[in-house]
Amino acid sequence: MKKKIVLLATIVAALCMSMVLLAGCGSDEPANNEGGEEATVLVVGFDAGYPPYGYIADDGSYAGLDLDLAAEVCARNGWTLETTPIDWDAKDALLNDGSITCVWNGFTYEGREGLYAWSEPYMLNAQVMIVKADSGIATLADLAGKNVITQVESAALDVLEAEENADLVASFAGGAVQTIATYNDAFMQLETGLVDAVACDLSIAAYQMAANPGVYVQIAELSAEHYAVGFKLGNEAMAAQVTATLKEMVADGTAQQICEKYADQGIAWEGWCLK
Repeated sequence: MKKKIVLLATIVAALCMSMVLLAGCGSDEPANNEGGEEATVLVVGFDAGYPPYGYIADDGSYAGLDLDLAAEVCARNGWTLETTPIDWDAKDALLNDGSITCVWNGFTYEGREGLYAWSEPYMLNAQVMIVKADSGIATLADLAGKNVITQVESAALDVLEAEENADLVASFAGGAVQTIATYNDAFMQLETGLVDAVACDLSIAAYQMAANPGVYVQIAELSAEHYAVGFKLGNEAMAAQVTATLKEMVADGTAQQICEKYADQGIAWEGWCLK
């Protein structure tokens, strides 16, 4: 009888061990979609102070044209979307360490062509100079001795620091363009008179002029450019898939619908360039 009890205990123990081993094997599996493939997560890095492309809505949620485009792209590809507000000057570090998958937020393509794996450009843009309508400033020459500001690490800063604009910048107060963390802060300084002009993206200017009719005017265009989605080098396949999906959204009218949602914030479908 004793031998039978020992044998039974041995069998039970072996069965328990088998179950533990099987459970352990199962616990190492990644989270799967249907079909057994590992889920794809698109972590979009964006500037939460960059309306209408990315901003904090009145209810505290993240909103904007680019976030809506990203959400639709993810839905069509079965990807999970995560949106991460970032400091603009930290975008490269966040891409390189994997904290974000891409920068999708009014991201200028020109001048950065070889630095990222890009989608095809989807939106026309320009760098412009904005002043208060009652400032008496009508041309770039009128900015001599004036305080001019732009966002740190911005395309506008790149344009102003180009050799062809050296004389213009030298004419500004202090012989340089000032920088600030966000365009929202830049326009607050323009509104209160702390600065005389803001160099910024046309999309930002259009948003500010739509939100404040008669307050601001554009006095000059500094350069023409395009927006695209930037990934870390080596992720060209995902960038290409984003392009393909955006083209599908153009074909069925979804891209235009998303753009028209932001028409009252300065977005024009005529500026869309991806066909």
